[in-house]
Amino acid sequence: MNEPCKHAGQPADQSKEVTVVGAGPAGLACAIALARAGRRAVVREWRKTIGARFHGDLQGLENWSDETDVLKELESSGIVPSFDAHPVYNGVAFDAWGARYEVGSGKPLYYLVHRGPEAGSLDRGLLDCAQKAGVEVRFNDRVNAIDGPAVLGVGPRVADAIAAGYVFETDMPDGNWLCLDDSLAPDGYSYLLVHDGRGTVASCMFKGFKRQADYVERTIAMFRDRAGLVMRKPRSFGGFANFRLPRTGVQGGHPVIGEQAGFQDALAGFGMRYAIRSGVLAAQSLIEGVDYTGLWRKELLPRLRTSVSNRFLFNVIGDRGRSWVLSHILSGKDTRAQLQRSYRPSLPTRLLFPLARLCYRKNLSDKTCDHVNCSCVWCRCGGGGSRLQFT
Repeated sequence: MNEPCKHAGQPADQSKEVTVVGAGPAGLACAIALARAGRRAVVREWRKTIGARFHGDLQGLENWSDETDVLKELESSGIVPSFDAHPVYNGVAFDAWGARYEVGSGKPLYYLVHRGPEAGSLDRGLLDCAQKAGVEVRFNDRVNAIDGPAVLGVGPRVADAIAAGYVFETDMPDGNWLCLDDSLAPDGYSYLLVHDGRGTVASCMFKGFKRQADYVERTIAMFRDRAGLVMRKPRSFGGFANFRLPRTGVQGGHPVIGEQAGFQDALAGFGMRYAIRSGVLAAQSLIEGVDYTGLWRKELLPRLRTSVSNRFLFNVIGDRGRSWVLSHILSGKDTRAQLQRSYRPSLPTRLLFPLARLCYRKNLSDKTCDHVNCSCVWCRCGGGGSRLQFT
């Protein structure tokens, strides 16, 4: 994405309609910001409904990477949260040997949300907010060419990490469990989230994609043993994340936002906060006629680089090192404060970044897939989608 910027950063023509490609959190946040500034925004989404990538699975809207509460951050961007968001203050983490650690904070670690087209989902809430702001959202509308100002946010194109598991109904009490064990989720983590009679259990892995079914079954067995997992009406689901540090964040002269740009936490794979922030920054660049590349590099790049350094450390220390981190850093203290310290750019993470980036690039290709009889959609052996044309 090294094209010269034809629209992002030029003086804004307030009369021109802005096309936002993609109705994910990034695209909708961008459209909301544009509409509240008096710009006409049209969101074009090729899928038939909002949140079609998702299956009602529970996810965390992280609240630890910044001192500002994420819901207040949304409100300051003109996004009034109308979706279900349950604050999570504490949980349980296991290491690879089954040791149990209590984690928690006086402020929410994250907000539990569910994804998909249903009422109350984050996706539906953002859509409602956009439409109330006057944004036109078109579904079943595949974009093949763009003429005029636009923002691109079609979501991830390849998989650098995947989450595979089940959504289900349950009589279990509410709870949140995490396990750091390479035999369940290589270089990643397994998680179990239960709230109000519904649950999600998954293995989030950063390699070994071809054996995802094995890792999911091991994850289920582990949580049955350690957390009393009980599933009714389980439905399988899968999702994937795309990480990248773009040079410009501009394609065909248009700002690229969210996971299409690669804006994602490389350590844990959380991307919703980055998606929304990048969408708002893209809107700002069009409204004020300022350079989008400069905006996101100032606001997002330092933490993105820190996440790459954190990912490198997570991989290097292995299961034993992660057990030590759980025991000595994250449990028995204010976990949110400890995580916030780890996510804050620092001299050590800046010094580590060049080496971390080199290893990070090498690790993005899943070496475990030999591409022989490969039916997975996760790895990079598949072809990409259609290319947009810019005029």
